[in-house]
Amino acid sequence: MTLKENKNEELKMPVLFIGHGSPMNIISDNKFTQHLKKLGKVLPKPKAILVISAHWLTSGTRVLCSKKPSLIYDFYGFPKELYEIDYPSPGMPELATLISKKLESYNVICDHEWGYDHASWAILKHIYPNADIPVLELSLDYGFNRWNVKPMEYHYQLAKNLTFLREQGVLIIGSGNIVHNLGIIDFNVDAPIMDWAKQLDETVKKNLLNYNHQNLINFKEMGHVANLGIPTWDHYLPLIYTIALQEKDEPVIFIHEGFQHGSVSMRCIQIGKI
Repeated sequence: MTLKENKNEELKMPVLFIGHGSPMNIISDNKFTQHLKKLGKVLPKPKAILVISAHWLTSGTRVLCSKKPSLIYDFYGFPKELYEIDYPSPGMPELATLISKKLESYNVICDHEWGYDHASWAILKHIYPNADIPVLELSLDYGFNRWNVKPMEYHYQLAKNLTFLREQGVLIIGSGNIVHNLGIIDFNVDAPIMDWAKQLDETVKKNLLNYNHQNLINFKEMGHVANLGIPTWDHYLPLIYTIALQEKDEPVIFIHEGFQHGSVSMRCIQIGKI
């Protein structure tokens, strides 16, 4: 399969941010997974999918170039059923190579060792259950540890260079969580929402609706709720990649709103019409 330049605005793919939450969502039937299933029925079928993964943290940015990526079960202590699930979607090396060339100034390199972590296959299992669409992942340049991660603005500008993919039928998905502090979660999935978590989620929602990208980039200025809800950047960064691809006057649609475990925002957004 090859991609061709397509300048028809009507065929431009939307961009998604999916709050993926616990691996248990892979086998759960709840409002979140039901909304993902509905989403797969209304989205145009993409030529390929690029997932910006909260679970692939690297020194430098990498793009998955394997023809047949393996499945990564990057979670521990869960039911055996989860480790028996397969998602044999093919890779697309030619597209990965193109992305690497387009982002040459950011030193994005091809990677053949990674596979599909659960930031991608756990959600795609619900959206496109047939696993018949090529999937790639893009890593997050996190330095050598969370203290050396590149500035938020760097990630925002890097993501803007991916805009051309939307016009070539590629669905770009940022997969993380807006509010994500596993140190303060309630192990009851339906626990009451913690006040600080709700406040942060609503603040982010307001900024999304008002196209206030700079406020989202400078999230630390949101105060103590941001310190609690975004203690590390890994799950928040995919949102920054998503909004960077928003063009003027493109609407933000909330595919799903809600919380799990009291402090994990499951908010999912779509940018652009379908």
